[in-house]
Amino acid sequence: MQLKRLLKYLTSIILKKQKDSPLLVAIDGVDASGKTTLAKELSSQLKKSGRLVIQTSIDGFHNPKSIRYAQGENSPSGYYFDSFNYQALKESLLNPLVSTKLQYRTAVFDYRTDSKISSPIQTATKDSILVMEGIFLFRPQLIHYWDIKIFLDVDFKTTIKRVLKRTTEIEYIGNKQKILDKYQRRYIPGQQLYLKRVKPKEKADIVIDNNDFTNPTITKINRNRSGADLPIRLSKI
Repeated sequence: MQLKRLLKYLTSIILKKQKDSPLLVAIDGVDASGKTTLAKELSSQLKKSGRLVIQTSIDGFHNPKSIRYAQGENSPSGYYFDSFNYQALKESLLNPLVSTKLQYRTAVFDYRTDSKISSPIQTATKDSILVMEGIFLFRPQLIHYWDIKIFLDVDFKTTIKRVLKRTTEIEYIGNKQKILDKYQRRYIPGQQLYLKRVKPKEKADIVIDNNDFTNPTITKINRNRSGADLPIRLSKI
């Protein structure tokens, strides 16, 4: 399936979902599965509807290093349990959007400088759409917030190849060997822990095989949860 057709399909599903408060869409998946790219492209398509689209990432809600690395810099458990400040995420973004308050922030922390940030307070409309991407979004603390849950399914061999090409990884971690070591010792085992404990593919409304950026394939659609009434046969999409 071409990306253009996939975006059209996902946009149709999202816009059919009706709520009296902002619609919350989560895009989950392991590192380098294509979450940021899909969130950006999907948000661009949704904006054509005229509705306010809030595109953001879990990366704006990291914990400081003192918490993230409390169990050790290469601890898989530390990566899964300690990376993000979920209380700040709920207080600053998710709770305001599901309530009548509608005043929210999209970030509270910059992990690159290891410092708090003061992002501007913004005001959503009741028909706004939040498109949030990030790892671990379907964990128990967050699962009940999402109206539509999308999971990008990519194997770790593919993600390793991708991260070794990303300049952002080189800037933050170092050379390719340091990147490989970090992923093999901390990031991948931590994500495997998440996959085993939470089973995000089972919780997702839509699962997309994104091993090939040029040919993403929908492998699961929960029609009751997503509200999709489009053809289930993917060859017809």
